[in-house]
Amino acid sequence: MVLRLGSIAPDFEAKTTQGDIKFHNFIGDKWTILFSHPADFTPVCTTELGLVAALQDEFDKRGVKVIGLSANDLESHEKWINDINDISGVQLQFPIIADADRKVSALFDMLDHQDITNVDAKGIPFTVRSVFIIDPKKTIRLILTYPASTGRNFDEILRVIDSLQLGDKYRITTPGNWKKGDDVIVHPSVSTDDAQKLFPKGVKVIRPYLRLTPSPF
Repeated sequence: MVLRLGSIAPDFEAKTTQGDIKFHNFIGDKWTILFSHPADFTPVCTTELGLVAALQDEFDKRGVKVIGLSANDLESHEKWINDINDISGVQLQFPIIADADRKVSALFDMLDHQDITNVDAKGIPFTVRSVFIIDPKKTIRLILTYPASTGRNFDEILRVIDSLQLGDKYRITTPGNWKKGDDVIVHPSVSTDDAQKLFPKGVKVIRPYLRLTPSPF
């Protein structure tokens, strides 16, 4: 199964550091981020999980659940979390999926097919650094894939969540390098006359196809 933007996220059952889950039940009616890690006790992954733990309040403000995945068992995860908390000065609160058999990784096409060194002792590939943003309808709204050697930018992931949630609520899109609070673009399907009614803060027409309005945030 090829996963694309607009696909329904696959459902699965898994063991996590916070108990057994059925993924769609875990999502419930929330936005969710699923992000994978090649392995426990690896340097880049440790910094990433510490960063996400430090951003927990930001995800909570946006009504976003976070769930990690790493290609090791629960016992290893539990020990690793202690390291993450100590190194980053955090208390990691989100669950991490135990995916030693790579079943969930394969389901979401997260296994590394490029880096021949990113394998376990048996030669089985670890995951790359994948991110899936999934909305409350279980629809995949963003897919990011980083190589195992490069840590992710979680400020960018928050930025995309802000853009998606704003676009779902209002008839807008967001320009390049947009940040929360910046002007937004009136959706092309909205006429300028209708835009003036929809956006009382005003509409700036740069071109008929490019109209800006102050952020509704």
